[in-house]
Amino acid sequence: MSLLLTSVFRPFGVDDEYGRKENKLELFHNQVTREQGIFSMRSNHRSFGLYFIAENIKMPTVVLDFPTLKQFRKEVKKGYDYVGISFILPNFIKAKKMAEIVREVAPSTKIILGGHGTPIPDIEKLIDCDYVIKGEGISQLRELFGEDVEAPIKHPAMPGSDHKRIFGLPFPQKNAVLITGVGCPNACRFCATSHFFGKTYYPFLKTGREIYDTMVRISESMKTNDFFVMDENFLKHKERALELLEIIEREGSRFSFSIFSSAEAITDFGIDNMVKLGVIYVWIGVESKQSLFEKTKGVDVKKLIAELRGKGIIVLASSILFLEHHDKKTIWDDIDFAIGLQPDFTQFMQFGPTPMTALYMDYKAQGKLLDEMPYEEWHGQKRINFKHPNFTGDETEVILREAFRKEYEVLGPSILRASETMIRGLDDPIYQTSDPHLLRRYEILRQKCKRLHIPLTAMKWLAPTQHMKELASRTIGLYDAHFGRRTALKLSASAFVYTCACIARFKLDMGYEAHNPSTVKSMLRVQPEAYKAMKGRIQSILRNRKTWAILEKNWGDNFELSLHFSGKIRKRTVVKVIERLDKRPAVSLKSIRISVTPLAKFNEDTFETFLEKLSRRCKDIRIQCSESHRKQRAFFNRLMKKNVCTVSTY
Repeated sequence: MSLLLTSVFRPFGVDDEYGRKENKLELFHNQVTREQGIFSMRSNHRSFGLYFIAENIKMPTVVLDFPTLKQFRKEVKKGYDYVGISFILPNFIKAKKMAEIVREVAPSTKIILGGHGTPIPDIEKLIDCDYVIKGEGISQLRELFGEDVEAPIKHPAMPGSDHKRIFGLPFPQKNAVLITGVGCPNACRFCATSHFFGKTYYPFLKTGREIYDTMVRISESMKTNDFFVMDENFLKHKERALELLEIIEREGSRFSFSIFSSAEAITDFGIDNMVKLGVIYVWIGVESKQSLFEKTKGVDVKKLIAELRGKGIIVLASSILFLEHHDKKTIWDDIDFAIGLQPDFTQFMQFGPTPMTALYMDYKAQGKLLDEMPYEEWHGQKRINFKHPNFTGDETEVILREAFRKEYEVLGPSILRASETMIRGLDDPIYQTSDPHLLRRYEILRQKCKRLHIPLTAMKWLAPTQHMKELASRTIGLYDAHFGRRTALKLSASAFVYTCACIARFKLDMGYEAHNPSTVKSMLRVQPEAYKAMKGRIQSILRNRKTWAILEKNWGDNFELSLHFSGKIRKRTVVKVIERLDKRPAVSLKSIRISVTPLAKFNEDTFETFLEKLSRRCKDIRIQCSESHRKQRAFFNRLMKKNVCTVSTY
């Protein structure tokens, strides 16, 4: 028995038959810093649930995260007993396509659907499948496979985020994800997560000791002390958090946490305790100026955020737009309120019904749902998916965009605000102590600040307005007071950051915004013998940083040649490809696939000659290029008219 667990296929964040450009596989650049240009933080998050499930079942399992369609098809051909496809609402079409591929190439394989897309009404009729897993998946799959449902939960070691970049440069800070539990009993009427898990909290790590032991194991494995805690309201479970704090103080540990927590839970737990615990970042759901939810009632949220930032804790405040009471005036009152809270980061999300929630059921009964809107557009970053009495769809798109822009223009770049929060935290009276644990916390925060000193000057140079330059100057002054004035070496480093940022900004201005993840493949309990059949199927012809050429055996004795060009295509490079192919005269090429990125540069005559030589080995040459690169597209279209190749765009 074998299982393949997979996410939906890439690319993400593009307008095509499978998705929309607003549905980026990024948290910050999609929902938080989306209008901050070069100051926006870029990263991807893995499909954490797939790895968690794979770690906690006995069946031999392969996890395939963010494959291309071609990679997925090839993997399915290996003949798994089960294929599990995880998807969210706007990726419905992708999941449907993947199920069709399974039925096509592996008819005997059972298809399991999971993830937040499964609450779609009649999903089992819309997507050809054998099982649908809604809610917490570990126990349900254990039951399906005849395993012990009550077996202990083991937490896998997973990076908190991948492909992290800021100013066009890799962001070096490494962290690990820690999933202490899923679900939330608060059951807000609109909350997809709460309803997905049946308005129940499922703790994977039930005690402070379990959390601590898990962190020690992951820390040793991944060489990091920074943890991104995935839990809807981590501090809500006060006794568990206090037990963890007691152990950390006793053991002298240097762990740091980024968490989600409600205003009421933070107030109850205490900000000083958060500092001692090692919280460096907290995500708070503010939602609205009106106290519509229990989690903010009786709490002065603005004062709370100011106190958190004063202690050096970075704050992300989340607000909801197009609530039922919003009209043309009150929505801007809420936007101004959210900006007036002065957090480090602000999230604006659209109010909207998603399947399974109480809000969805109410709106469906009242006929308020926009049934004609395809699921690909239910991503919350463009138009709302219901009939609002005070706003049209086009108006919601404009207001959402302007809210993010106003927040950026008034408060400045989030990365700059966070830098100021951290350095001000060093001056908080809590650190004026002889307590060795707090002194360790002070030193951890100081080291984090020290790493930010260099790029601050570049931030000032990059700032688009005088107001933002003044904010940067103020923050630079705070850092200089702690670490001394910048040396010539540090200024040179800032100049390097500035240069890289300018290049990245040029790419953004040219529309090159995609930040797609790489495919990640993990095998658990899979014996190497199971992959022996793959030996000899793939042969590398040429591989370097900008160019690669691979032969893949797909149809009997026939091969497919895949070429990828992302930099300058030199004559000697293409000559080398032809020479290495000539050394394999017995290889029968069924097709040739060539991918050319917008950054590829080449001499047209050289490239046409290259294609003519390739065509002597195979007539089926297919080229994929960027639709936005007019010059490339025009050149390849001319070749297509000569019947040299076929062309598609992305």
